[in-house]
Amino acid sequence: MSNALQRDLERLVARVEREDGPQAAADPFRQTFHLMPPVGWLNDPNGLCRCGDWYHVFYQYGPFDVTGGVKHWGHYRSRDLLHWEALPVMLYPDQPWDIHGVYSGSALVEDGTLYLYYTGNVKHAGNYDYIKAGRGHNTALAVSKDGVTVESNTLLMENKDYPDGLTCHVRDPKVWAQDGKYYMVQGARTLDDHGQLLVFESTDKFNWTFLQALKTPHHFGYMWECPDLFCLDGQWFLVCSPQGVPHEETRFQNVYSCGYFPLHGDFRGEYSLGEFVEMDLGFDFYAPQTFQDGDRRLMFGWMGMPDADYTNPTTQRGWQHCLTVPCELRRQGDRLVRLPAVEITALRGAAIPAHQAKVFDLEAMTEPSGRMVFRDAAVLEWQPGLVTLSFLEGGAGRTLRRVAVDQLNALRILGDSSSLEIFLNDGRQVLSTRYYPQPEAQGIAITGAQARVWEMGAMSVTQAEG
Repeated sequence: MSNALQRDLERLVARVEREDGPQAAADPFRQTFHLMPPVGWLNDPNGLCRCGDWYHVFYQYGPFDVTGGVKHWGHYRSRDLLHWEALPVMLYPDQPWDIHGVYSGSALVEDGTLYLYYTGNVKHAGNYDYIKAGRGHNTALAVSKDGVTVESNTLLMENKDYPDGLTCHVRDPKVWAQDGKYYMVQGARTLDDHGQLLVFESTDKFNWTFLQALKTPHHFGYMWECPDLFCLDGQWFLVCSPQGVPHEETRFQNVYSCGYFPLHGDFRGEYSLGEFVEMDLGFDFYAPQTFQDGDRRLMFGWMGMPDADYTNPTTQRGWQHCLTVPCELRRQGDRLVRLPAVEITALRGAAIPAHQAKVFDLEAMTEPSGRMVFRDAAVLEWQPGLVTLSFLEGGAGRTLRRVAVDQLNALRILGDSSSLEIFLNDGRQVLSTRYYPQPEAQGIAITGAQARVWEMGAMSVTQAEG
């Protein structure tokens, strides 16, 4: 299925990738084992799934504007999470209900077919605030039988179909099958500025009935976006990215938050939400999405932060942002722990001295107090009760993050050309950040820890044939 606008956009995207791609590829801050946009902008991971032998990773892609622009769905696929194919854009803003952006959504896999649910963004011309008026957030479904091209695209719901009492901000459908039916959660902002999630039910994937809203008894942000809802080892977890949560000394330090509530009871009926736990305490992590892969729950996140007051110098080379490495989530009571997917260890090369580290994987057992300095740029320090992440240089406006921790015992750190993913105590807490050391800088200065360091190889990204 294609139309004239899609064909024009295909040609424009191909041209900008061909003309601007070499400059982006030559950037010394280009990552070696993280998925990035070929050019332009990347944000939320979308439509994560495994279909047959293929893992599919879609993402919010702005090929024409390094600061965002009109969103498409970019597309990578892999058989092993290490060797990736870059495929053509999957969804273009080429329908009346998504003309100003194909916003975030999810994938449902059934009988080898991908059902891609997403939010179509429409901004009407006029004097609007685009919160209570002037914006259409439309729920749409694109269907792909081959995982590469779209054969149909259908408008499912628009503003008038959502419950009363909401602003125009209803978005980011996450869909799954359960008990012979289909369920969808969407993020929403009420007219009185309370965030909540909307639960819908369907018997046919196309016609949806609103069941109820999931919310806290107290105010907790004005908007909950990028929702996810899943059961792991018998416990339900409601993941979302709340906006407007007040900052605290060691919590909610970013402009927007991201985390989960343990959900007790039935999301379709009586329920209660436990305490909200942040999924990441670093500078750059937002809008994670999970999917089931056999007996494990995998997750990617956007290694960025909307509306942050810090920057990324990669914009000077025509690209911005990346995804996290794929991680596995595991349950510990009412908590989730997160560690890199086991496949990532296959990228380890030889063990190297810490002073030679540049792109690396590190494991360490820590003493009660200690310090690591990464490539003369980023500083991780710990003492009983507190872990901090700061910068000597290369933070591009990033300053300090503080994490409350009873006692730091173990570290796993993935360092790429321009990022650090720091897993505390076997993934019980995580800090993800971009950073920009001098390209020739190398080495980790370590005190208060016994560490092993491995050089990391590159994952491969090739252009799909045809």
